[in-house]
Amino acid sequence: MAASHDTEVAERPELPAGDEAAGEGARAWLRRVAHEYGPALAVFGAVRLIAFTVFMWLLAWSGDYLTNPTRFGGGAHTWDVLGGWDGWWYQQVAQNGYDPKLLPSTSGPWTLEQNSVAFFPLYPGLMKMVSAVTGLGTFGAGVLVSVVSSFVAAAGIYAVAKLLAGRRAAVIAAGVWGVFPGSGVEWAVYSDSLFVALAAWACYFVLTRNWLAAGVTSFVAGLNRPTSAALAAAVGVAALIALWKRRDGVLGPVSALLIAPLGFVGYIAWASWRMGSWTSYFDLQRGAWLHYFDWGKHTGNVIQNLLFGHHKYMFGYPTEDLIALFLVFALPILLFLLVRMRPPVFLLVYVGITVVLVLGSQQIFGNTSRYLLPCFPLFLPIAAGLNRLSRASLAAVLGITAVASGWYAGYVLFELGIP
Repeated sequence: MAASHDTEVAERPELPAGDEAAGEGARAWLRRVAHEYGPALAVFGAVRLIAFTVFMWLLAWSGDYLTNPTRFGGGAHTWDVLGGWDGWWYQQVAQNGYDPKLLPSTSGPWTLEQNSVAFFPLYPGLMKMVSAVTGLGTFGAGVLVSVVSSFVAAAGIYAVAKLLAGRRAAVIAAGVWGVFPGSGVEWAVYSDSLFVALAAWACYFVLTRNWLAAGVTSFVAGLNRPTSAALAAAVGVAALIALWKRRDGVLGPVSALLIAPLGFVGYIAWASWRMGSWTSYFDLQRGAWLHYFDWGKHTGNVIQNLLFGHHKYMFGYPTEDLIALFLVFALPILLFLLVRMRPPVFLLVYVGITVVLVLGSQQIFGNTSRYLLPCFPLFLPIAAGLNRLSRASLAAVLGITAVASGWYAGYVLFELGIP
């Protein structure tokens, strides 16, 4: 028996030393990543799961979704709500691609028919790829991409916040992003989580002076949504400052400066060219989606209506609008507190341009909470304040806020309004 055992051991193949070293190196890297990002991802996952559970329970309890068409936030199951509204359009792109056209509208206030080319290609492209690899339908693939992207975004927010406010505040910042008004779209068939993931890591690469990575990440973000113009501008400002201070050479900052805007500029140019003129994409946004920059006129009219009953406006959703109004009034305070923390200038540029684009545009005012999700640097003052709490008090605050988030960031957006 002993001889047989010795023979068996002797004949067992051994891994090459290089493979063993590689395996051990991979395990060591995973341990470091888990130690570094684990707390932030755990906090984000916990608050998001609480909020999502409350959201699903409220949907099932109300049953309102059963009366809505699938395209407009309805379906046979509560899960179907996550694929309505913009999610329906993303699924159309993933399944059928684009057919860019400018066609006159025959109904409503729209002058042009809505067309899926208004939705940028990165997110539906990932949906199609994940669907092909996993066998999931476009709905399941879209949810999977969003959920994974939300954790990548939480890790990126943590990475940026740690450099500016310390480890514990950074963990809290990731949690705040998970309960922020509008966070209900983070696990839906929406592109928001993917964009924030790219934006956060682009900002991290700028902070760590990895210029090529910052430029490429911003370029990819530009294939996801047009508001990536704010990110490209911020990266460009950071690159110009680096060139002025002569601290990182020339090639790195210049490459970031030139690469960052190519994504959104390239897609808008392609879509406009396919539709017949260089302004076609913006014509489509204005005529088919009633979404265009109006220097804040629409936002001002909505605020006057909510406060004084003046100026009627389109797409009024009372609960959504009141939450959006609260955020608009809170913005100056958050901006002031962020400036007091003296973050790098490019972060202020990124937040400032994003806020201007949100408040300065004609769009659904109630969605302000969702449109401000990319402004994650605004969470730093909140996280710094919560950092003073004990662990038990902090858990109670985030837990209660997560429950409330299931209502205002989930049920209100998807059932009482349009996300």
